[in-house]
Amino acid sequence: MPPPLYIQTTIAFIWDFDRTLIPGYMQNPLFETYGVDASLFWKEVNGLVDHYGDQGLMVSKDTAYLGHILSYVAAGKFPDLSNERLRDFGAQIELAPGMPDFMTRTRALVARDPYAHHGIKVEHYILSTGLRQMIYGTPFADVVEGVWGSELIPDPPPPGYLTHPPSDDARTGVVSQVGYTIDNTTKTRAIFEINKGVNHDPEIDVNGVLAPEERRVPFKNMIYVADGPSDVPVFSLVGKMGGKTFGVYTLGEHSNYEGVKTLSAQGRIMGMGETNYNEGSPSDLWLMSTLKELADEIVHDRERALASVPGVPGHVT
Repeated sequence: MPPPLYIQTTIAFIWDFDRTLIPGYMQNPLFETYGVDASLFWKEVNGLVDHYGDQGLMVSKDTAYLGHILSYVAAGKFPDLSNERLRDFGAQIELAPGMPDFMTRTRALVARDPYAHHGIKVEHYILSTGLRQMIYGTPFADVVEGVWGSELIPDPPPPGYLTHPPSDDARTGVVSQVGYTIDNTTKTRAIFEINKGVNHDPEIDVNGVLAPEERRVPFKNMIYVADGPSDVPVFSLVGKMGGKTFGVYTLGEHSNYEGVKTLSAQGRIMGMGETNYNEGSPSDLWLMSTLKELADEIVHDRERALASVPGVPGHVT
């Protein structure tokens, strides 16, 4: 019998971004720099579904804002907007309290025995309907294993570009098209990619058949953290498959506490807390306790398996 692909000792934190890893919305520095009224922009975005629907056309509610950003570029309201500029804007985003230090502390927890003895490690991933390049402009770029998000691209290369490469740089060219989108439903595909290890081994087909014991990160080793009803598809998937789910809320004028409380009442999340990850905060305590619980379970399962092998002593805790 061939050995399994993975030993399944990885625990994955999977994070939404807006109002989860940051207290607000990532696009705020973009609006502030160009003097654009954010409330008007989002009002226009919210009207696009009906605007096109009245003409017999369909647009995605989750990603319609991408096309509207490009409309603002074309109208000169976001002049010279490039992926390089988006990363610059990302560097201006305010992070949630305790971040990204929280992520470092999770890795430190499993770096000691008995967890280190069994090869347990923690990984962090971001799944966002927001702009991937802005996320890569934040300090999270150095502490996460992967980011799924939407991409804007400049004018694509022309026919024949394979033999005559264009000189344009996709990082500095003004964005003009949508290159890739993530919405609140297709986030579930990213979850399966993490589960099966597609992001580590591209030869694995996310739609291919792979037995649960062959998958890199079992669902039961996942902790999904997000801020609201729009994350229900992923909350449902991760929870149904044995993973952990945690809802976070912001305080103040635009607090989403009631929405997260409703998710809790519906049983879609297992815990909830403020977007504050400082050591000792309620969210920190729940997440760290859950991490330790998962790590202890892996140790227990592996030591029980080792004890069943003649002549191979288990690790003494």
